[in-house]
Amino acid sequence: MSGTLASTPESTFGELRAQLQEAAATFADGPDALEGILLGMVDDVDRAVREPLEIFPVCHHSPASALAVARRLREKQPKVVYLELCEDMAPLLSELRNCKLPVAVQAFATDVDGFPAEWSPLSVVAPITEASAEYQAIAYALDTPGVELVLVDRSSDHVFQWDARGTHGAGSGAEQGTPDAPPPEEEAALHGDAVGVEIGDLRPRFAELEEHLLRHGRVRHWSEWWHQYVELPLGDSDHDTYRQVMLLIGSLFRRLAPGDTHRVRVDEDRERYMWTRMREHLAASGTDPADCLYVCGAFHAASRVAEFGVHGTDTFDIGPRSATKWLHGLIPSSHAAIEAQFGLAAGSVSIAATVWAKNVRRTRVEPYRLAGQAGAKRSRARKTPAPAVAAAAVPPSDKLTGFLRQPPALDRLDEAELLGWSVEIVRAARRNGYLASTADAIAVFETSILLAGMRDRAKPTPYDFQDAAVTCIEKDTVPGRRDVRRLVEIMMGSDRVGQVGYEALPPLARDVHDRLAPLNLKLQQRGVQRALLDIASQPELERCSDVLWMLRYLMPHGSARPIMGERKLGERPIQESWDLALGTHQRALIELGYEGVSIEQVLEQRLRRTAYAPHATAATVLAAVEDATLYLRSARLADELGVRALEVLSAERSVDGAPEVLRRVRRLLAYYRTSEPVLPQWIESFVKTGYAHYCTLLPTAFTDEDATVRQVAAMLGFLFSMENLALSLGCDRTQLELAVAQSHPDDPSRTALLWAAQVQLGRLSRADLRAKCDELLANPLVVPAYPRYLSGFVQALEPVPGLTDFVVEAVSNAFGRLPDPVLLPWLPTLITTLRSGGGELAPLLIREAGRIFPGRLAALDEWVPPWRAQLEPAAAHPARRAAGGHDCTLLAAHPATCDAMASLLGCDSTWETAIPGPRGAALAGRHPQTALALEALLAGA
Repeated sequence: MSGTLASTPESTFGELRAQLQEAAATFADGPDALEGILLGMVDDVDRAVREPLEIFPVCHHSPASALAVARRLREKQPKVVYLELCEDMAPLLSELRNCKLPVAVQAFATDVDGFPAEWSPLSVVAPITEASAEYQAIAYALDTPGVELVLVDRSSDHVFQWDARGTHGAGSGAEQGTPDAPPPEEEAALHGDAVGVEIGDLRPRFAELEEHLLRHGRVRHWSEWWHQYVELPLGDSDHDTYRQVMLLIGSLFRRLAPGDTHRVRVDEDRERYMWTRMREHLAASGTDPADCLYVCGAFHAASRVAEFGVHGTDTFDIGPRSATKWLHGLIPSSHAAIEAQFGLAAGSVSIAATVWAKNVRRTRVEPYRLAGQAGAKRSRARKTPAPAVAAAAVPPSDKLTGFLRQPPALDRLDEAELLGWSVEIVRAARRNGYLASTADAIAVFETSILLAGMRDRAKPTPYDFQDAAVTCIEKDTVPGRRDVRRLVEIMMGSDRVGQVGYEALPPLARDVHDRLAPLNLKLQQRGVQRALLDIASQPELERCSDVLWMLRYLMPHGSARPIMGERKLGERPIQESWDLALGTHQRALIELGYEGVSIEQVLEQRLRRTAYAPHATAATVLAAVEDATLYLRSARLADELGVRALEVLSAERSVDGAPEVLRRVRRLLAYYRTSEPVLPQWIESFVKTGYAHYCTLLPTAFTDEDATVRQVAAMLGFLFSMENLALSLGCDRTQLELAVAQSHPDDPSRTALLWAAQVQLGRLSRADLRAKCDELLANPLVVPAYPRYLSGFVQALEPVPGLTDFVVEAVSNAFGRLPDPVLLPWLPTLITTLRSGGGELAPLLIREAGRIFPGRLAALDEWVPPWRAQLEPAAAHPARRAAGGHDCTLLAAHPATCDAMASLLGCDSTWETAIPGPRGAALAGRHPQTALALEALLAGA
């Protein structure tokens, strides 16, 4: 609804209405559209300034707004301050005194109830800087006796209830690729993917209007336009002028906003929500509206909803919150993070901090700071309680007309300031690798003045100076990590990064700091610090090592990075070296505190969540079992997760995770066999079930196109390596033999893998396998596919490592027998196949080849491969036996040695005379029926 007031001569802005109506009739084709907008804006301002409860419009992170709020609070001393901020964040505001600004108040939820599961985790942040209006209001209310601070905006739960997923970008961050997007610094990610809540999103939602303002203002982006045409003119304005101008801007942007029905509905519902909460508080507390101050964004201050004002309607029904459990805390923020989240120009918040400091020095207005805050001074405002304010309100006067008529104030050039900027940027550029000199400082100084003149400015702004520095200093390449534009942003206001104090940290973060105290490091300090742990001489440091390894598992990469030392099953640490950056990743550590009260609890919850996830595989659950044993040393949790791994394995119908299952089961078995008296029940059941499971899937896997050779080899590796344990637990080897007999692959690599399995089972001899390979090399049609057979043999080293020498023999025979025209075409295929499919098995082949082949080149000509030398003694052995030689000739010629040994052992037997002819088979000669029956049995098999 419009909610406009009638245009009467007695109204405050009657003269302004008349002038705007005349201008609309003169410059517009018809008076209706333009006149409705112009007069509607005046009506919005008139309605807001006449409201009994004083509305104070602000813009987020605006130095002019912060200064105006601080000045108004000292003048009026209100008893109640209503603030546009999520109402559930109120308990955390008192902890701001323990932090170094900028920080952000965060609402966080991991276990969602009432929202889609894919939205988890839910996160809402409200960043606060010293140069922001909300901080001035918070500091005044918390440190002034008798003053109540009431947050009236929708709760964090309602933020997600009202905003459809995908529309949060309007208030949650900058669009990537826009000129306003900040550089990809690590500080820009301090808020993560949280939804941002700010007071006063004053940016035109009408694209054509913003483009028009930027073009005629001769600026590059919106932050620069706001600084030039709003911040500077309002910096020295009085209270009424500031209020009316901000209300006018909010009304203009509101009336020219596009018709996005969802966004308009959310904005209006927020306004209804806030006014409903304020009327409820006024009715419950009995406070006079004249003793209150409502600090909100200028966009919402010019509201036209029916619930507007203390006398508005009470028709808005605030819905209940969902069952989601929200946790609240403070996280570090930075200027770059605020710019990235709210779509501000890079460096604009840093420049605002500089302007805020200059305004405070120039106007001598004493800002409010929380007692005990870093760098805070004692404020006189908290020494005396808030005085009573007269109920009679002073009628507002028209300050808007005079402000719009006055010419822009000419600000004289501050040559000393500009010269200091020029010298400082050259110094910063030299530190970052640029070949800058004094001549560049002079060029930057003159170019800044030139650019300001081209843009009709009497004084260069920080943005003009930034463009001049880029033009004069930056060359074709950037020698360091930061370019000149970024150096100017840092130099102007420095990208300040906030810090949450120890007292304001959640219990988990404080516990981590306490447990790492023996390292004697400043863990809250930003940057990387080196920690040296000599556990052998200081056994108490082993507890610190446990904490660091858990932090490495739970926190982002780089927060805790091991330089020396590793953690393996069954091994104890001796010495370790770590690079720690917990201060840089303080947000991640704080968010761990939302999940539990100790890192052990958080790690256990995450392992359970991984193991019981809907898409969990046996490999991932086994990884959770290993992590529980490695980091928590919890046999109870490992047994529980092991049972879960058994359940998942039984339900799997594919072999995708077979290599990982084999690797982890082998490692866990080796650990339990060396550290436990008996194997856990779950791993025995896992081996028994896995043996039957993979036997069942083996014939299908050999012919399945989706299954890789490595996965089939891993299945065979599980069956062969776990065979002894499985058979001792009651499994039947016949099941494996039948599975191999039922496998009939067509692929060459899988065929070679099947042959290796038959050799392991005794169904195929090495001589037969060698004959098969010889047939392959003798067949010209099969030779191009021979590398794939070799790939299968290489993969077979996983289940049958005894074939290593045979694989070397197969490769050597191929290189020795095939001619170059045949060998060279498939040689690249062989190399790529071995590299992609058997990279981890190549060391076995290399080691075996080094053992077989001669070590020197001169010996290669006379070298005979072992697989060929084995045939010659076998052929010569019958001839030597036929020659009639006896192996015991020397012993019979010198029996004294044997007699002495027999006497030593207590044997008193006598020598027997050798009987000519063959001996040892006399029994078989007397009873040939047994041999014949055995021959018939073997022939039948």
